[in-house]
Order: sequence, then C-alpha cells, then structure tokens
Amino acid sequence: MFIFALAGVLAAMLFLGTRTARAAWEEIAQLLSLHGKPEPASANVLSEHEIEVLDQMAPQSQAELLLERSINHYRGANDQIAARVEAWRGKIKLDDRLNNLFMTALNSDDLRVRAAAIEVDIAARNLEKSSATVDRLEPDARSGEQGPRANALWDIGLLGNRGVEPERAAQIILASIHDSNVNVRYWAVESLSYLGTDETIAPLLEVFHDDGSPMIRERAACGLAQSGMLSERQRRTAVPRLLDFADDQSLDPETRKWVYQALRDITGQSLPHDAAEWRNWYSTNDSHWNPVTRDSQ
Repeated sequence: MFIFALAGVLAAMLFLGTRTARAAWEEIAQLLSLHGKPEPASANVLSEHEIEVLDQMAPQSQAELLLERSINHYRGANDQIAARVEAWRGKIKLDDRLNNLFMTALNSDDLRVRAAAIEVDIAARNLEKSSATVDRLEPDARSGEQGPRANALWDIGLLGNRGVEPERAAQIILASIHDSNVNVRYWAVESLSYLGTDETIAPLLEVFHDDGSPMIRERAACGLAQSGMLSERQRRTAVPRLLDFADDQSLDPETRKWVYQALRDITGQSLPHDAAEWRNWYSTNDSHWNPVTRDSQ
C-alpha cells in the first residue's frame, strides 16, 4: 500500500511539475511570439549617458546613433537630431552604414522618422536650407543634364518638405513630370512624393493614370499610397479619384491592380478587387474609418 501511495505522490508531483513547466513554456512562447501587439523592450528613452557622450563623438557617429534611435522611436532622438543637424552639414556622408539607416528611416511608418532621415540626407548632401540654394539648383532642375537634373529635383523636393519655399519647389518639380526622359520623370515623381504638400496630390494622380511608363505609374501610386511625405489625412483625399480609376476600363490590368493596392494601403481595408464593393464601403464609411498609421494617432 505504501509503495502505491508513494507512486501516486510521485505521479502527482510529476503531473504538477509538467503542468507548471507547460504553463511556464506557454508564457515564454507567448512573449516570444511574432504575433500580437508590439512588446516593449525598454522605456525607449535616449539615455543620459548617450546624451553626455554625444559631444565627444564625431558628427558621423552622432548621426548614425541618433538616426538609429529615431528609427526605434527613442524619445529625445529627434530633438537631438534637430539640435545638431546644422553642425553636421558637410561633415557627414552616406556611407554604407548611414545609408542603410537612412533608407530604413525613409521607409518608416512614422513620418517624423522619415523627416529625420530627410534632415540627415540634406546635411550629408551639404545643402543649406535657404532660398539661395533653390536659386542655385533651379537651372539644373529645369534643364540640366540627366544626372545633375535628377539630383537637383530631389534636393529641391527635400528642401521644400523642410519648409524652404515649398510652393516654388512644387512649380519647379512639376515642370518635369511630363519630360520625355523617363529618368527625369522618375525623379520628378519621387521629388513630388517627398515634397508632400497638398498641391502634389492631383499631379501624382494624373501621372498614375496617364503616364506611358509602367514604372512611373507605379512610383506615383506608391507616392500617393505609402512612400514619401504625404500624411494619412492627405492620402485619404486621393480615395475618390482612385475609386474612379477602379471603374476605368481603359486602364491596363497592372495599373488597376495598383489602384486596389493603393486603396488598401491608404484605408487599411482588405476588400476584393471590385470597384462596386469599394464604393459601397466608402459611401458607408466616408472619412470615418479607423486610423491606420502613426500619423493619425
């Protein structure tokens, strides 16, 4: 009897131990899962130590550290970038590491991180944020050789986004969206996307619908839907025209697919590639759907 009782106790302990181990593992598995809401690793605050040592670092290292922290949404990182970026101008370069950080930041879901990337790029390109710089760049942007023209268009778009004569920047860039050179049109569309003002939306829609190059149409769609510096609220204003595009049988199948992708990116809705369903959803939820980006929070 004693042996059976002891066996029962051991079995119970083993069972309890197994249950405890299983519960512990399930908790660990849940914490490590790729599914669910973001799980903070820390308070995401730029540490006092990091701030103290910044002045001892070279501008290149400062830019790398702070842009990486901005990408990871560390509080204080963008403030430090704003305070230091003018001193970086002409002293940093987009080497492999900083360029990788720049591209990651430029594709962030947070427009403030994208803005930090633009500030770093302007500093690396040694551009003074002034009307005089736009004066210097305008001739190349309007009629320069392909390489200098593309660079000038990009530079003017970035400067305009950071508040340097944005209306003038739009006029200069818009002069190139119908250029016969597809590479010039490409950089004009990219520059409009990163200029990010209200007046860029209608031209981007026009290019998306009418440009003869699939590559250019696709870049215009991306600029309207996801890339660039348009806010979520600005992107929403493109939805009525995109719904018209969804009904437009003159568009080729690839462009119509991009229309639905743009609608999904802007609204966060996963609806079939059916214009009637999208119109029905929009008429019911016009401008009242839930925010889908950090910009709208």
